[in-house]
Amino acid sequence: MTEQFSRFDAAEFLKTPAEMAAYLDACFAEDAGDGVLIRAALNDIARAQGMTQVARDAGLGRESLYKALSSTGNPEFATIIKVMKALGMRLHATAI
Repeated sequence: MTEQFSRFDAAEFLKTPAEMAAYLDACFAEDAGDGVLIRAALNDIARAQGMTQVARDAGLGRESLYKALSSTGNPEFATIIKVMKALGMRLHATAI
């Protein structure tokens, strides 16, 4: 018997704003400092909400948003802030 696996897609499991915020918060806690995990989490959340609508709300082109949040993307900080605002989230700093 051969087992078949499907690719895990976090976007399929992010249903509520609270789940999305908790997921992003966990990624902030685990990120190695290079932003790769944060960018991937924002990509997952944007796809869960609908990339076209997030791009529109952020004032970005859909293709630009896909590129910025892709595994090879390198978005500017201003883009991250726009995307987070479009997602209904904001950055919050705490002392470590």
